[in-house]
Order: sequence, then structure tokens, then C-alpha cells
Amino acid sequence: MADVLPTRSALVSRVLPFSCVDGPGNRLVLFLQGCNFRCPGCHNPHTIGLCDDCGDCLAVCPSGALTLDEGPLGERSVRWQAALCTDCDACLDACPRSANPKTATMTVAEVLALLRRYGPLLTGITVSGGEATTQLPFVVALFAAIKAAPDLAHLTCLLDSNGSLAETGWQRLLPVLDGAMLDLKGWRDSVHHTLTGYGRERVLGSLQLLARHGKLTELRLLHVPGKSDFLDAEGRLARGLADFLRQLGAVPIRLNGFRHHGVRGEAAQWPEAHQTELELLANRLRAAGLGPVSLPALMG
Repeated sequence: MADVLPTRSALVSRVLPFSCVDGPGNRLVLFLQGCNFRCPGCHNPHTIGLCDDCGDCLAVCPSGALTLDEGPLGERSVRWQAALCTDCDACLDACPRSANPKTATMTVAEVLALLRRYGPLLTGITVSGGEATTQLPFVVALFAAIKAAPDLAHLTCLLDSNGSLAETGWQRLLPVLDGAMLDLKGWRDSVHHTLTGYGRERVLGSLQLLARHGKLTELRLLHVPGKSDFLDAEGRLARGLADFLRQLGAVPIRLNGFRHHGVRGEAAQWPEAHQTELELLANRLRAAGLGPVSLPALMG
């Protein structure tokens, strides 16, 4: 197993060496490529799909950082040269698959090297996406390697997830997981399906499982004006929501308001959330004895 773990690899969309908003403390964040949800309001839609090497992005790259390599049997692959890239992101806008041609394949050993490079300044690592659990074997191997390394074992290993992982997957991850931050984007199944493309049951099950094991670090509720259903028409908590959240225990709840940043397609026409709407939801949650509840910075 010791020989296998360092060579386990994942497709990485981006590495953020330092972040104070992806979990407690100062964290290195690994954004993995690929997501099984299809949220029309996604703020990072380029992390959803996987590149099929169609080459549509080459024509819009102003610096020549993208080229199309051809193999001996006619196979084609898009190659990204980071040294030439200006990060204009024109390629992301042009991609018909909501993919990212600027990904990199990273091994566990390479991520450990990054952690050692920045280690003295870090509290831990957060693996995000896309949806990180679509590359579960890598996440398990990475967290296990961190826990097994005497010079890294003090770092906390957190997961940012949509909650779609099955119970068997969580059981593989729990022994090396310090905590997970999960989204709940709709209360009724129909609303959750509208906002994610999938039903809510797997997400609710993940929340309950993580709460039972004391590893639900944060629950995030997304408010989309005119579409969300955490409050009813009279401004009260949706029926059954408080009871469900109460059974999770004293879990921190973070409210997020829908914004247009990064959004494509029909959701770019959705109204943005206002601070007063989030404050109303926060007050209802607090009045029900839930939380602690936190809100984003002033949104206008």
C-alpha cells in the first residue's frame, strides 16, 4: 500500500495555495475536475465537464498556450503550456463541454510536496471541485498519506462536497476525514432537482451520516430568489426543515446568496439574492434554535 498511495493521481482544475474561506484557518485548496451535478447556477461551470480534446479552445487562445498534439494513430489531445498562459480564461468560455483544458494530473506525492512547501503556514487541506468525490480513490489515498506522514499529520483534511456520495463511499473516507462541508440547495425534492439536476435523498443521507460521526463541519444553504424553498410564502421555515436540521445537532450553517459571478446560460438571467432575504432566513433558523448561522459579507 505504501508504494501505491504516492502514485495515485487525480485530474486537478486548480490549486489555491492559501485560502481562509474554504474551512477554518489557512488552507491549501485542491479543486478537482469533474462534477456529477448539473447546477444551472454553478459559479465554476468550467469544473463540471471533462475535456474531449475537440480543439475548439485553440482558436480563442491569444497567447498560443493551447496546442493540439496528434499521435501516431491519429489520436488528438489538447496540450496546455502554463508558461505561455495569460489566464484570460477565453478557453473556458469557448468550451462546449463546460470543461477546462488547463487541468493537470497530480499524484498524491506531488500534493504532499506542495503541503511540505507551504506547510509552516497551513492549518490543513481542503479538497473541492467540481465534485471531489467523483475521484474518491485519490481523495482517500491523499488523506491517508497525510495522516501517515509525521511532518504532515497535524494538518486537517476537509472535503467540500455536494453530498452525493453513497454510504459505502463515506465509509471508505471517514477513517481519514476530519470534516466535510456540504451544500443543500433545495428542501423539496423537486426544487433540489431543478437547482442541481438531481434529487435530494442522497444529500440528506450524507448529512445525517456525517453528523452521526461528528464530521459535518458545515452545512451550506443556497438561496436563489424565486426558486429556493427554505422559507414558505409567509416567510416561515419550510415544513419539516427545522426538524431535519435539528436532528443533525449543533452544526454551523452558512447561508449563500445566488450571484451572477461565473454563471452561464439561463441562470445568468435569474435575480440575485439580497442581504435582507438572507437575514430573514438566518433569523428564522436562529429562532428555531439552529446554527450557529453565518451570512456572507454585505451583498447590496
